[in-house]
Amino acid sequence: MQTVRDESGDTYLLVKKSGDSWKLRDPETGAETYRDAADLEHAEGESPLATTARAIPEPVRTILSAVHDDRALGLLLELHERGPHSVRYLLDATDLCESDLLGVLTEFRAAGLVTEADVMGERGYATTDEADEGLDALRD
Repeated sequence: MQTVRDESGDTYLLVKKSGDSWKLRDPETGAETYRDAADLEHAEGESPLATTARAIPEPVRTILSAVHDDRALGLLLELHERGPHSVRYLLDATDLCESDLLGVLTEFRAAGLVTEADVMGERGYATTDEADEGLDALRD
């Protein structure tokens, strides 16, 4: 399997070479079509597996990459469903120690899943639109 691009920059998976036309699969829809090989170029350095992953919406892929265990997923869901919450509340309400909580929140911030929020005058966290979209998609 290889990743190729057409003249407009759209990315496809090369399924089969057949003379002057290649069979391609759209990674987002799964639709397969034949295209002229002359209109395509190999996408150097792009993993076909990463291209295949595009079938999953970006917000869901972000969550899958950032959440490493059930406790982290539970924290993200808590913020999504009942947040924003202050850091003080999260320390009292969860079984995470301060360093673990701040570590997970830092990873979530780096991934764009949470943002700092003021919660009744205290520092807290809320989910971002991307996290909300990804979690809603996972629930459906």
